[in-house]
Amino acid sequence: MKRIFGNLTFQVLLAIVLGILAGLFVPDIGPTAQLISKTFISLITMLIAPIIFFTIVLGIAGMNDVKKVGRVGGKALLYFELVTTLALVIGVTVANIIKPGANFINTHHTVDAAKLAGYEKAAAEMKWGEFFAHIVPGNLFKAFAEGDILQILFFAILFGFGLSKMGTAGQLVISTFDKLSKVFFNIMKIVMRVAPIGAFGGMAYTISTYGLATLKPLALLMASVYVTMLLFIFVVLNIICYLYKFSLWSYLKHIKEEILIVLGTSSSESALPGMMEKLEKFGCSRSVVGLVIPAGYSFNLDGTTIYLSMSAIFLAQVFRIDLSLAQQLTIIGILMVTSKGAAGVTGSGFIVLTSTLAAIKVIPVEGVAILLGVDRFMSEARAITNVIGNGIATIVVAKSEKEFCPPEIAKT
Repeated sequence: MKRIFGNLTFQVLLAIVLGILAGLFVPDIGPTAQLISKTFISLITMLIAPIIFFTIVLGIAGMNDVKKVGRVGGKALLYFELVTTLALVIGVTVANIIKPGANFINTHHTVDAAKLAGYEKAAAEMKWGEFFAHIVPGNLFKAFAEGDILQILFFAILFGFGLSKMGTAGQLVISTFDKLSKVFFNIMKIVMRVAPIGAFGGMAYTISTYGLATLKPLALLMASVYVTMLLFIFVVLNIICYLYKFSLWSYLKHIKEEILIVLGTSSSESALPGMMEKLEKFGCSRSVVGLVIPAGYSFNLDGTTIYLSMSAIFLAQVFRIDLSLAQQLTIIGILMVTSKGAAGVTGSGFIVLTSTLAAIKVIPVEGVAILLGVDRFMSEARAITNVIGNGIATIVVAKSEKEFCPPEIAKT
């Protein structure tokens, strides 16, 4: 019994259940629960920048073939584009088959005009060229202070290249960085002990703030999104796992704590440091993990792309707009770009959706307000799918580069 209660997976799962009950029966817990959840996510976020930096620098500095870095990055970006495009197509297809918005009756709460105006403004300001320019940090310390993953990734790659050019003279720096990296991972292990508290706070806040009653008008859309993401994981990603000769179930079992933490906090970032450590233990080399996982958090958002494509088709059905095949292909094409352009931005899902609707000029932009009340309940599915997809991408790239050593081999 002591062993069961001491298990982190059991603790997080129990915390999620207690959080749901607390949200239902103690509705005033909302502000306190939100504070608890935000504090836990902040604990994780403070570790992301140094862990990414040290992991990437050590991985690149330890590579004998510098050209390999470019090859790994190229393979990762190609994989991201292919799989996210497939996710978009699947989302559109399922939404057309199930038609979650066909019989929708507009019974949602009063539109939050301020929120909607904010998303419209942010969408109007989105520019693809500026997104690429933003990758280069104007101020290195600001990039670390704000936890900008792409800017940290860019600088870490340059730093790793610079360190690798020093040869034996750089060994002292590499040794120091290796020790510092272990310190941060040890801190993460301490932080993970309070993960159940963070999961409780996140779930209690969601239920107490939004309430289960808000789900009724959009229940079919939610069910469609969850079913589609399950199909994507257990069919599409499972086929990818089969082709690259590793077990999806073994992988999911290996990262079960991270999945539950994401479920409780609705944040994929809360699992990032843990995923990096778990993937190394699963058999991926440090250099591949360091490059693919941070990039995947911006360019490989499978769950988000499924949600966005289904939401666009759902809103067309709500407003009784019969989209042609060409228009649906246009939506997919625009989302292929905009889903990357808002990476790392708070509320990015709504910003991307708003910008897409504004671009096609067929579906009313104000329709986004219909989704405001239930978005939080679908964010768990998005975040979990994103995390699982990024891990699989890392394993695929590692295997293609022969940078994968299964744990049983590593031990011998």
